[in-house]
Amino acid sequence: MNLQSNDFELFGLTPQFTQDRAAVDARWKELQREAHPDKFAMHGAAAQRVAMQWSVRINEAYQRLKDPLKRAAYLCELGGAPIHAHSNTAMPAQFLMQQMEWREALDEAATIDALDSLRNDVDAAKRALFAELAQKLDQAPDYAAAVLPVRALMFLEKFGQDLDRSFDQFE
Repeated sequence: MNLQSNDFELFGLTPQFTQDRAAVDARWKELQREAHPDKFAMHGAAAQRVAMQWSVRINEAYQRLKDPLKRAAYLCELGGAPIHAHSNTAMPAQFLMQQMEWREALDEAATIDALDSLRNDVDAAKRALFAELAQKLDQAPDYAAAVLPVRALMFLEKFGQDLDRSFDQFE
């Protein structure tokens, strides 16, 4: 293992979007057991510090690998097509119109049924974007083409959080 390895190398996984979540979880537990700082207590403070760095690095990689959106953004970055989410907010007009319609629907939603309907629409859009990412990242890797669906999913994740807050008002 090398601290400079990418997340996929660290976990011994093929660098692709589609991953078996149970395998990622199992590998994380295995790596955490191997690098646990308590295992190095008898080797001194320096060895424990290195083990702690490994533990942090393993957790950092795990957070990216277990989350499909973070994994997709990471693959784009590894493929030379960084997302630049904070500096590039341009999106296609059709996507922006859909966002505006959903925002209006969220503002006007007065019942749980209205929120459920909106949630179903957003979840369907997310599923379609994740399928698009699987095709663009795994079947014929085109990292530059995958950037747009990744950014669209980031918008939808944010909208989903706003939707969750609206559900909370009914509890």
